[in-house]
This record gives sequence, C-alpha cells and structure tokens, in this order.
Amino acid sequence: MNQKLSSIVDQFAIRGTVAEIKPLGEGLINDTLLVKTAEPDAPDYVLQRVNTNVFPDVDMLMDNIRAVTGHIRQKLEARGETDIDRKVLTFVPLKADPAKLYTMAPDTADAGPSGGGASPWRLMVFINDAVTKQAVNPESSEAAGEAFGEFQAMLADIPVHLGETIKDFHNMEFRLQQLKEVIAKDPAGRVASVQPIIDELLSYADEMTLAERLGREGKLPKRICHCDTKVNNMMFDKQDRVLCVIDLDTVMPNFIFSDYGDFLRTAANFTAEDDPDLSKVGFNMDIFKAFTRGYLRSAKSFLTPLEKDMLPYAATLFPYMQAVRFLWDYISGDKYWKCRYPEHNLDRVKNQLALFKSAYALKDEMAAFIAEQ
Repeated sequence: MNQKLSSIVDQFAIRGTVAEIKPLGEGLINDTLLVKTAEPDAPDYVLQRVNTNVFPDVDMLMDNIRAVTGHIRQKLEARGETDIDRKVLTFVPLKADPAKLYTMAPDTADAGPSGGGASPWRLMVFINDAVTKQAVNPESSEAAGEAFGEFQAMLADIPVHLGETIKDFHNMEFRLQQLKEVIAKDPAGRVASVQPIIDELLSYADEMTLAERLGREGKLPKRICHCDTKVNNMMFDKQDRVLCVIDLDTVMPNFIFSDYGDFLRTAANFTAEDDPDLSKVGFNMDIFKAFTRGYLRSAKSFLTPLEKDMLPYAATLFPYMQAVRFLWDYISGDKYWKCRYPEHNLDRVKNQLALFKSAYALKDEMAAFIAEQ
C-alpha cells in the first residue's frame, strides 16, 4: 500500500484502519482515490487532491462545502428523512483540528504533482451501493431536473454568504469582454478568418447579457447554484432513485439559469459539442420537456415569476456563452481547451452557435410548455 497516501488519510478522523487505496473514477479536475477500510462495520472513504489551478482559494472552497452540506443535512433531519448519510456528502475533519476539512501534503510522484510544492487533500465518506449514470435520456433528464431543483430549493434560505470558487464563471458580460480583448490583440492572426462568426455572435450580445442588467437593477436574485449540472453529478441507489447531488466544488452564488441552462446545453444537443457535422446539431425538445418538468416540480417553491419566464432565455444563453468561450480560445491560439486537431476549437464554435440558433428558434415553444407546468 502507498505509505505516502496512507499517511495523508491518517491525518483525518476516520473510523477503521486503511486496507487499500486505489484510483476512483475518471475526474478531469481533481485526483480521486478510493480508501478501503479493513473492518466490515467501518465506512470506506474518498480521498481527493484539490486542483488549485482551478480552485486557488481552498479555504473558501471548503467553507462553501461545509455550509452547503450542513444546511442540507439540517433540512433532511427536519423532514424526518432516513439514511441521511447517503443523501448528503459527509466530509471528514482532521484529527488535530476538527474545524478543518483539508490538509496540506508535500507533492511527490505518488501523492500529487511533482515540483517540490504541496497540495490540499480532503476526505469524504464513500456512499455504498450507489451509482452514477452517464446516459442522457428523458427519464434521467427528468430525475436530474428534479434533483437539481431540489438542491437549489434546500439552499434557497441558507443563512451564510458563499464565495465564488471560480470568479465570473457564468458571467456573460465578462465572457464577451474576454472575447473583445482577444479580438483586439489577435495573438494567433485568426480574427480575419472568423470575422463573420464574430459579427454574428456580437449581434446577440445585448440580448444575451440581460441577466446581468436585471441583476444590477435588483430584479433578478442570485441564488446558490451547483454550476456543473450533469447527469453524472448525481448518485442513484439500486432502485434508481436519486440519493444526492455530488461534486460540490462549483457550488456558489449565481442566477438560477446556471443550473438550468448548463444542463440543457449538453443534454439537449442531439450530438456532441465538437461534432463538425452541423446537420446533426439541434435542440432536443424531448430532453428539454423532461428536464423542465422535473426542475419545476421541485423549484417552484422559490422561483419568482421572472425567473420562470426567463427559462427559455437560459436554454439559449449557455450554448451562446460556450460559443463565445470557444471562439475566445480559438483566437487566443488554443490555450485553454485541449485540441485534437488545428480547427478543433473552431468546430466547437460552429457547433455551439448552431445549437444556440436552434434553441433560439424554439423559445416560443419552450415558453408555452413552461406556462403549462
């Protein structure tokens, strides 16, 4: 067994003794490992190294997670729920400092990236007999809508202010400003070749920054959102019931459109976001209807009439935002997203722009469906 990793786990107040530590899942951001314990009555654990390139303020990150999981736990207890430890994530405190939920450990080839630095590690209780799903279909989309709406509903009255773990993550004004700045610099000499796409995207800029303006006018509240609403960010039990929402690193204040629109951007596209065959791109109304049914069933307790009326806007906002971001990276010289071939980012831009226009054409149909719910 890896003694360096075992010594990290030993700093946490776990039950049982460590028997095995092995990789878990295929996460793209944090390094994740399963910690198996020897005793049959002791839980297993999940050990994670937090990626500080993405989440530089680990204290803020873990304070957010402590507040969110604690508030959800209180809501579940007040409702008389059973098996609460499987319905909300449980992070394990340090032995030496129970108020702290992470430890710093030196980087080595076995424990984090090499380079002589140190990385933050955290530990949470592994949820047994639970699975994640990858498939996106109407059934899983409706379950996702209800779960993420319930997640927002439980946090609608959280009494603390959470920090932004990724600043301006879903701020459309900021993303457009990024694009305009890189257009002016044109570092890779690509602006002239994509000028028609630039012009088309910027023609929608005023309309697509409506949320920020309404927020400044006090008409649109910011709420606690998950900000990474994918089907595989939920745990299901063996009876196919949703247990809990996971991957809480991006939980932060935002307009509710973040959770609603971001899910539909990926789930309601008929094809992958980088498919160069634009004839396959389109907005899937069956997925939209299923997700929206589930979402409104659980979120209606807190949504304002304006938030509900603007859900079609949210469905168009996120493919638009992603087209802007992919174009920013293409003009930058492909610095942010990994590209498998020279025009990969440009194909992503065209794909997301096509998805945006498909969704935009369906706004009235979306609004009519929402009005019926």
